[in-house]
Amino acid sequence: MTYLAAAERYDAIPYRRVGRSGLVLPAISLGLWHNFGDSTPIDVQRKLLHTAFDLGINHFDLANNYGPPYGSAETNFGRLLREDFKAYRDELIISSKAGWDMWPGPYGQGGGSRKYVLASLDQSLKRLGVDYVDIFYSHRFDPHTPLEETASALAQAVQQGKALYIGISSYSAGKTREIAALLREWKVPLLIHQPAYNLFNRWIEKDLLDATGELGAGVIAFTPLAQGLLTDKYLKGIPVDARINRPGGGSLKQEHLSHDNVERARALNEIAQRRGQSLAQLALTWTLRDPRVSSALIGASRPEQIVDNVAALRHAPLSAEELAEIDKYAVEGGVNLWEKPSTDFA
Repeated sequence: MTYLAAAERYDAIPYRRVGRSGLVLPAISLGLWHNFGDSTPIDVQRKLLHTAFDLGINHFDLANNYGPPYGSAETNFGRLLREDFKAYRDELIISSKAGWDMWPGPYGQGGGSRKYVLASLDQSLKRLGVDYVDIFYSHRFDPHTPLEETASALAQAVQQGKALYIGISSYSAGKTREIAALLREWKVPLLIHQPAYNLFNRWIEKDLLDATGELGAGVIAFTPLAQGLLTDKYLKGIPVDARINRPGGGSLKQEHLSHDNVERARALNEIAQRRGQSLAQLALTWTLRDPRVSSALIGASRPEQIVDNVAALRHAPLSAEELAEIDKYAVEGGVNLWEKPSTDFA
């Protein structure tokens, strides 16, 4: 049966300007890091994408090594794009990345070399079945490759028409300024930065938000729910079907579910309940409180999670009193797996 998107899809969600660019993104975007590899049935993936798009989420975020196995998320999304979303391609923002390990040998282990970045982009386009991606990211800073080389490869992707915009992920504020300056030499603006950011991982508040604001770049926060820690999933222990127990779920580690983190999550949940929100909704409201954050990038294993997350956008902004109370519990929780690339040669 042919998929027909909900006619009212653009009424359900606000869109935010990405820095000083002409692009807008939905306040909540859907990431395909988990639950879109071959270990998830394609019909489940289809329901997730249909639910998201029907609610106005038109931005789908991928990377070359999303799965498992590597590449399978792009392949599966490409199939669903052909079968369900072909008529809507010009309404979609499709992003992908290169930076982490992908294929055997010295040229496939990630980083920012021209050889790896451009070969990876070509592979991604083939898996997705598209001529271009809307946003192409350098997935991490590579201290072993001159930044000029990475910037020139990204600029070439734009010049060749294989990417409309360029982004970076997990770069420090200093390196963000450096690569933005290098891209400007090619007359290619830095569109967006994708950092890890949530109530237990606030590193971008130190100087990265200021840097992106000065540069006119947007910010899209990934892991705004701390891989499920900032939901009600772990408040009473680890459920059998939790990500930590599933293939590809090793990024959520046992130490992230420490006693202190869970206790802080419970305290935040009490604040959320007083506001008539779920803990996940509170976490998203908090992440989006700064106008410099263009979008929050969620993941989902069930359509109901997407519906619940989007409902966060209908709640009132946090008051000064609520923010002060949240600050008591919104402290570093040791959940930033991406700390090293964001601090390398800062």
